Amino acid sequence: MALSDVKIRKAEIRDKPYKLTDGGGLFVLVKPNGSKLWQQKYRHLGKERLLSHGRYPDVTLAQARKKRDEARMQVANGDDPAVQKRLDQIEAETQSRTTFHLVAEEYLQMAYDRELADGTMRKKIWHVETLAAPLHNRPIKEITSAEILHLLKKVEASGRRETAKKLRGTLSGIFRLAVVTLRAENDPTYAIKGALLPVKVTNRAAITDEKVFGQFLRGLDVYTGAGVIKDALLFQILTMTRPGEVRGAKQSEFDLEQETWSIPAGRTKMRRDHIIPLSNQALVLAKRNWIDIEGVELIFPSLNSNRKWLSENAFNSAIRRMGYTKEEVTAHGFRATASTILNTRGYDPDVIEAALAHQDKNAIRRTYNRATYWERRLTLMQDWANFVDAFREDS
Repeated sequence: MALSDVKIRKAEIRDKPYKLTDGGGLFVLVKPNGSKLWQQKYRHLGKERLLSHGRYPDVTLAQARKKRDEARMQVANGDDPAVQKRLDQIEAETQSRTTFHLVAEEYLQMAYDRELADGTMRKKIWHVETLAAPLHNRPIKEITSAEILHLLKKVEASGRRETAKKLRGTLSGIFRLAVVTLRAENDPTYAIKGALLPVKVTNRAAITDEKVFGQFLRGLDVYTGAGVIKDALLFQILTMTRPGEVRGAKQSEFDLEQETWSIPAGRTKMRRDHIIPLSNQALVLAKRNWIDIEGVELIFPSLNSNRKWLSENAFNSAIRRMGYTKEEVTAHGFRATASTILNTRGYDPDVIEAALAHQDKNAIRRTYNRATYWERRLTLMQDWANFVDAFREDS
């Protein structure tokens, strides 16, 4: 006889457990302590099995019958409901443990394995560990676009529009990883793609007047700070490279006989190898700072350890001590200094761009330029070094 809620509620308490059957293998097990548990008998592969459906009245009669019918359908399809229930529990537990931070750690490891530039890795780590901290313990599949927008708008409101934009890019990469590994259904950053304010584009402060640049060079000559920073800063100017590329310059990247410096793709902004012909003046600086000690790789190492890089602010700090403000000149701005002066003096813009390692959008032209401009770049780099000497002497 089928059960009813009244019959279940009024079931007497006995000294031993007993069953109230409902049909289709479903029954309520009434225990001596008064608890009433839904259970179901079924047969799978010739063996009798038992499946639990929860406690009455937490699971109602109607809900228990629905669970019974679903289990019977699974048996009819050749599946074992108890096994499937356990698999579902494991999946639920796995999803509850799949937090944003766990996926983010995998994302950072993949970025590290791709050998991204050190500066890029530091920013990504900062994005994840500091800016995205409010998301760390949230199950990643439950995070909404509204949560992401709230996080990004807080960063944007602090005046860091570019940081907000780049943080969105990092978050998008994490969610896309979660999607392809079946731990999230979508990327919630996609819906807010146009919700951030545009980035304010500001050029790096740079000296573009030859006489003013000569004054700076004379100031660098009498700079009383650490000699390694002074030489590294001048080496950056002569090679028209980025500060990070100079700070990470290793002996293994230099061919002193061929007078070249080969920066590997992993340390360049454009993610491709960049070979620089060294002028006589740049070669002197490299040799002067060469430390012939086993285990020392850096040309311009930190003041604290010859196995560590100079700090990220080393160059700009030296420039500030020389009396220049950040509105007047920055270390990144010396590339603009070289480009402006050389273009003004009539050098081929394509050769200058190749010397600066700027990426040509046309792949065929890019390959052609790398092969064709080498001899002209040799001349350009030596001419630029000679100009730097001349600017310094022109008082």
